[in-house]
Amino acid sequence: MSSSLKLFRQIHRYVGLFIAPAVLFFSLTGALQTFSLHETTQGSSYKPPAWIVMLGQVHKKQTTIVPVRKLKADTPKPDKTPDPAAQSVPKAKSHLPLKVFFLLVAIGLFTSTGTGIYMAYKYERSKLLVTGLLLAGIVIPLLLLPF
Repeated sequence: MSSSLKLFRQIHRYVGLFIAPAVLFFSLTGALQTFSLHETTQGSSYKPPAWIVMLGQVHKKQTTIVPVRKLKADTPKPDKTPDPAAQSVPKAKSHLPLKVFFLLVAIGLFTSTGTGIYMAYKYERSKLLVTGLLLAGIVIPLLLLPF
């Protein structure tokens, strides 16, 4: 029983170290996207930094190519007067409480992953193995990005 527990712990550690860079990446870019910091919304003067746009594109579409967004043209006016009931738009909800919750989740995921990396260096005998798994978790996705 204890030998299988030790095996599961090692598998957990090694897989966790390999995917840790991706978890850190997705928690960071997810937090940025929660507040739409990766895009310009219509009617806003906010222009996101290019690096945030590019990281958001990698997060969402797994590519660094950001398509050019077309501005929406003014909609033509209808010939007849529309029904006022059909035009009623429900009041927009405030999503801020849920966004704050997801930001806290992203921070927790980032922190938990970072402390896991620290513990791996602290308690794993082979620091070279820890470093190799982390580097593999960085290099392999970068090599796959052009495909």
